[in-house]
Amino acid sequence: MGNPWVNLTEQLGSDVHRELAGRGSRRAALIRALREAVRSGRLAPGSRLPPYRSVAAELGLARNTVADAYAELVAEGWLTARQGAGTQVARRAAPPVPRQGRPAAPVAQEAPAARPRPVHNLAQGQPDASSFPRSAWLSSGRRTLAAAPGDAFGPGDPRGRIELREALAEHLGRARGVRTTPARIVVCSGFGHALRLLFPGTADRRLAVESYGYAHHTPVTTVPLGVDDDGARVEELGRHPQLRHVLLTPAHQFPTGAPLAPARRQWVLDWAGSRDGLLIEDDYDGELRYDRLPVGALQGLDPEHVVYIGSAGAALSPGICLSWMALPEQLVEPVLAAQSEQEPCACVLTQLTLADFIASGSYERHVRRMRQRYRRRRDQLVTAVAERGGRLRPTGIAAGLQLVLRLPPGTERTLVEAATAAGIAVDGLSTFRHPDAPTAAADGLVVGYGAPSDQAFDAAVDALCRVLSQHT
Repeated sequence: MGNPWVNLTEQLGSDVHRELAGRGSRRAALIRALREAVRSGRLAPGSRLPPYRSVAAELGLARNTVADAYAELVAEGWLTARQGAGTQVARRAAPPVPRQGRPAAPVAQEAPAARPRPVHNLAQGQPDASSFPRSAWLSSGRRTLAAAPGDAFGPGDPRGRIELREALAEHLGRARGVRTTPARIVVCSGFGHALRLLFPGTADRRLAVESYGYAHHTPVTTVPLGVDDDGARVEELGRHPQLRHVLLTPAHQFPTGAPLAPARRQWVLDWAGSRDGLLIEDDYDGELRYDRLPVGALQGLDPEHVVYIGSAGAALSPGICLSWMALPEQLVEPVLAAQSEQEPCACVLTQLTLADFIASGSYERHVRRMRQRYRRRRDQLVTAVAERGGRLRPTGIAAGLQLVLRLPPGTERTLVEAATAAGIAVDGLSTFRHPDAPTAAADGLVVGYGAPSDQAFDAAVDALCRVLSQHT
């Protein structure tokens, strides 16, 4: 049986070596070369690309450089990646083949119909952009720019700016119970970036995840665990003796909303410790708890077997594009070695501004205000659905930026289509289900209550309730 992969070096052409050897980012150069090869038709739709290890060895690149390039092109739609099928060129229309003796005329293609912009944005995971604390952020930015040391504009520490890491270590210890030091914090540009740093092309890349969750573009192979009212069914890890790592959202399971039960928290910590494995804790909205003080981070119970990952996305703004990891001691050097192959993790001025924003107390004041605002919205939504949405009830705790409305079996698609027709952006629960999930699919709506402004929220809830009353 022949090699099923295309000869990538041949398709990219000889110029790729000269471009990779030139100045600038090698990752960006590889991305440009791959895009052009797909655009020109040298890489045909459906072509299977070699594993990134093979490409890295052939082109003299670091493995995670190639992995990041593949992931970026998957995110842009040039490539597709599926478990068991590898990475392939997306099946687009092939470029026209010229007839002999005359150039091909450009083929006119009908532009796809643009989707109308939703009137009411109830999509999950989006905070109220109109509530961004512009004045306080601007004040922090001005202080930062005036006081920034000269070395702030140099290559910098791959961990991130020390000012931000010091502010994060103090804040996370106080607000989330995280036990760490600035030397063990690494600043990243997003959750997917953090995972690529943790698994930069090593052989041990299998990771257990919750059966409902985000679909991050990463080179990690995932094995799903069931989810119920007590969070992830971590005991299912016992069925996979080869696994050593698990990714969880223990404070507030995304998107179903359940916290990991105390007995399961202890079980999974014992599991990680017994096999010297890793528990990766995605604390995506851990500070946004409304009915009580937030549950402390799992990392505080076992800092040497838990990687804590947090971000500014839910509490402040996804536009900040900053995440951070609190690492076990033994992972600091391997992660920094991987980080050195990446492009700069985040804008230095953004890091310094966030550091000042936290240290000045502005971040905590903003979080307190948003807790009150989101709690009022969640209460209003729950009350309206109870009164006008039939027998639907929300699941999960009072936390975060979304809740799930469980639906009668077989009705999710109809509800989502009806909501879309009514100008409502809302997500179906099945959107977040792992394709290999071990339990039967449940129908539901994942309703976000963070994105609309205060002025628009009443109308959004009213529109949703009209759709629910007509279709449940």
